[in-house]
Amino acid sequence: MTFNRLLSSAALVSRVGSRSVFTSSKPDTANPNWVRVGLTFGSAAFLWGLLFKQHSADVHESNVRNGLE
Repeated sequence: MTFNRLLSSAALVSRVGSRSVFTSSKPDTANPNWVRVGLTFGSAAFLWGLLFKQHSADVHESNVRNGLE
């Protein structure tokens, strides 16, 4: 048996025999964590707002540099 086959079989056994550290319990989809949902959507909306504000500032600066305004 080659060294690679030994390593691949050992990796397969270790993956099958263990469970993930990050999933201790299944998430309850019937009762979501609304604080977490609100923070997620709020931060996403805030970042999109910053993106649009920066884009409009960049477009304005580009127009001023090119003499369009």
